[in-house]
Amino acid sequence: MRPSVPRVQSLKVYGAIAMTLPQDWALYEVFVRAKRGLDHKHVGSLHAADAAMAIEHARDLYTRRQEGVSLWVVKSADIVASAPEDAAAFFDPAEDKIYRHPTFYDIPKDVETL
Repeated sequence: MRPSVPRVQSLKVYGAIAMTLPQDWALYEVFVRAKRGLDHKHVGSLHAADAAMAIEHARDLYTRRQEGVSLWVVKSADIVASAPEDAAAFFDPAEDKIYRHPTFYDIPKDVETL
């Protein structure tokens, strides 16, 4: 029987910076802009010690098959969203402003995407 040896949890070194343990890493949301699209789409989440590590992990996890041309990573804690119960206050006032809808504009034939 082997004697029980306490595990020492050391800091990992990433580049020249000592990092905290993985369970202390922040959660990041990952957005990818595909070659065919104009906007970034949310593709998933990952944990990383900092933004540089997050962008590298996002590249490795979500663009392995060269399906993207641009990456965004955002700390989940930094995202602010409206609450579903506030939908009426945020979005109903726009319904009476029909001039905000693109139904009054003719789009030229040579314009492929807006």
